Amino acid sequence: QVQLVESGGGLVQAGGSLRLSCAASGRTFSSSPMGWFRQAPGKEREFVAATSWTGVNTNYADSVKGRFTISRDNAKKMVYLQMDSLKPEDTAVYYCAAGTKYYYSSYAHSAGGDYDVWGQGTQVTVSS
Repeated sequence: QVQLVESGGGLVQAGGSLRLSCAASGRTFSSSPMGWFRQAPGKEREFVAATSWTGVNTNYADSVKGRFTISRDNAKKMVYLQMDSLKPEDTAVYYCAAGTKYYYSSYAHSAGGDYDVWGQGTQVTVSS
């Protein structure tokens, strides 16, 4: 079974950058699509970015397109979310997720229900 641990969150000023990392363990990581989601206080969890198992296909929420970049290194069992031009509305707990049911999927899944393994989350706070 895959286990996920996020890191890299913190406090940053608007316009700044952060890079989130997600370290995975387990044999099925390399064949699973991966995603980043976030949840702000009082709001529903929302999709941020996803990548197919190869990393070739990616998908982004409109709100982060052009500012965030998802990538993965299967040899290191890592997934990253580079966040640039951060805005106060990006403030949230960010979660890494693995869709182990969709092994070898060439699709970058955006639906939270497609992911069955979740990390504990890392807080990102953007000050204005």
